[in-house]
Amino acid sequence: MITGDAAYIKKINRGLIIKEIIKEGMISRADLSKATDLTRATISAQVADLLDEDLIVETQLEHNSVGRKPIMLSLNGQAGYALGIDIDYGRISFTLSNLLGCSVTSSIKEINTTDYSEILKLLYKTIKKYKAKYADSRYGIVGIVIAIHGLVGKDELIHFVPRFKWKDINLKNDIEKEFEIDVHLENNANLSAFAERIFVHHEADNLLSATFHSGIGLGMMMKNEFFRGHDGFAGEIGHMIVVPDGKQCNCGNKGCWEKYASESSIFEFLSQEKQIPNLTYENIQRWIDEGDEAVHKIMERFIYYLSIGLNNMINMYNPDVLVLDSELLRIYPDSINKIRNNLTSSISHYRELTLSAIGKKSCVMGACALAIKNFLDVPILNLSYENSYPKK
Repeated sequence: MITGDAAYIKKINRGLIIKEIIKEGMISRADLSKATDLTRATISAQVADLLDEDLIVETQLEHNSVGRKPIMLSLNGQAGYALGIDIDYGRISFTLSNLLGCSVTSSIKEINTTDYSEILKLLYKTIKKYKAKYADSRYGIVGIVIAIHGLVGKDELIHFVPRFKWKDINLKNDIEKEFEIDVHLENNANLSAFAERIFVHHEADNLLSATFHSGIGLGMMMKNEFFRGHDGFAGEIGHMIVVPDGKQCNCGNKGCWEKYASESSIFEFLSQEKQIPNLTYENIQRWIDEGDEAVHKIMERFIYYLSIGLNNMINMYNPDVLVLDSELLRIYPDSINKIRNNLTSSISHYRELTLSAIGKKSCVMGACALAIKNFLDVPILNLSYENSYPKK
């Protein structure tokens, strides 16, 4: 039983009600009372407040049976909007979603600079446009979450971004001062893991999401919370050593996992082997389809080293679900089964190993979802991936 002062209990109950409404999509007051174990009087009072705030709407369903038509409650997705931003090397991705996590608009700005002041000006300009365009909604932009491909502390300071050479940057403070909007910063891999939990794996209590693009990142959701470590730097799994005294890594160590199992390492190796400077996934797909023996050997080696790291992760964290985000694994036949066959330890336990259904959009989608969660002040969300990016 929840105990505490009246304001605290009301806040907790409100979160439970909103969470259940989002989970069900549409639900009656009576069913809401059953699902939350709250009295009908509590439900009525809370629903009245949420209706006044335009956060939920009522819909009267048509039905053929005798009796009163049921009135259903659902979240008002258009009451406000969340802005997710992914600052990656060479590009910044923006996605604006409604309060149900459905993408309203997306854009990508190519950048050829790492200068903080120049990138900040671009952020200001784009955020200003979004803010003006959606100012007519009840709450406008309810929050901004920015994905950082580097070390973000619990204090939300950017401590280090390797490819930008940024150190101790207070981006959160700079944007909040300019726009007076709630801003949060988070590591990109954590946001990818958050998206996997919120949009796809609703029943996963312990979820790991590993991304294998420019490096290797690990996002960890434990009991619906981020696992960040002491300072917030947990998840730098790409710098786990898998080959003692192996290839030199930029971090200062030798034999780091990302030197053997990141997509960038495979592209670099194949580019040298094939003497082609700007390789694409299409190039690799064609070589795989043509049965290029050398390329198949390289891909098998990629899976071998990838499996070594995954074995270590599974033994360390005993995840419920382990999600892999890699385009190379998508285009290589039977890649997941090949990985499973390499995980032969009798003490390694996990429920599900799968490729990400969201892919590279997971980071910016996770950013939108986190902004929604913070605004609604709910313990967790269950949103629909099918509705988030409707098919055209």
